[in-house]
Amino acid sequence: MAVSAAMVRDLREKTNAGMLDCKKALEEANGNFDEAIEWLRKKGLASAAKKADRLASEGLVQALVVGGNVGVVVEVNSETDFVARNEDFKGFVKELAEHIASQNSLNDVPQLLGSTLKSGLKVEDRLKTAIAKIGENLVIRRFSQIKTSGYLHSYLHGEGKIGVLAELSTNAPSDLAKTFANDICLHVAAMNPIALSIEEVPAEIVSKEKEILKAKNLEQGKKAEIVDKIVDGQIRKFLAESVLMEQAFVKNPDQRIKEYLAETAKKSGQDFKLNRFVRFELGEGLQKKTNNFAEEVAAQTRLT
Repeated sequence: MAVSAAMVRDLREKTNAGMLDCKKALEEANGNFDEAIEWLRKKGLASAAKKADRLASEGLVQALVVGGNVGVVVEVNSETDFVARNEDFKGFVKELAEHIASQNSLNDVPQLLGSTLKSGLKVEDRLKTAIAKIGENLVIRRFSQIKTSGYLHSYLHGEGKIGVLAELSTNAPSDLAKTFANDICLHVAAMNPIALSIEEVPAEIVSKEKEILKAKNLEQGKKAEIVDKIVDGQIRKFLAESVLMEQAFVKNPDQRIKEYLAETAKKSGQDFKLNRFVRFELGEGLQKKTNNFAEEVAAQTRLT
């Protein structure tokens, strides 16, 4: 397919690679954006893992804990950041998050759209009302709910740009445990770990990273017989930088998260654990389209 100047510009913005390299990558990938990013990474021309998920749409992420034992993170997209600051829009997103917290069996957005609010309106109809009042197309993109007998903490960063939930295995947390939970949310927001522990990293992520690193090392002229050993070391570094329990604590880089957890548990006299976390970043994984955002969100919500 023909590679347009706009496609080259978008790829360059995401990867910081040269214009000619971006054009070549798109040609090699037949216009596929993700494959072009991977091609650049294999050539050592882009640090796409850190740049590919730049914000791609406007709106809000809301994170909250209701009743102490139910946590929700939800993302709702709008066409402009102006609407994201609108009080009616903020109210709608909060209402939606509280509704999700009250439900027992919501698995996906279609189920959420078909559920009924306290007002008696279906969420789908409430969304249409919000669209009519606010004057922009809106999309409920995703949500996550945690119900637990332990302790939940939520954190919202940048007025709705990033939302985080963290769950501890204690239902009677000390002040130290609460501080730890808050610190974990701050850390997760800043460092964006891919999993809680090395064991929880999906095998396909490790496999893909090995494939990219091997191709990159060979491209750089490393001898084939030593590439596997080099890649093994690079994978260990990748996991240490990407997995929450192995990461250096953002507020104390000399201490890993698992060491901070052990220290806090000992000081507090509680044998608690960090069970899981959820992190939503606004627009994560979406590619912004300059002229047809309305078509994108209409396709997602099927409200046309």
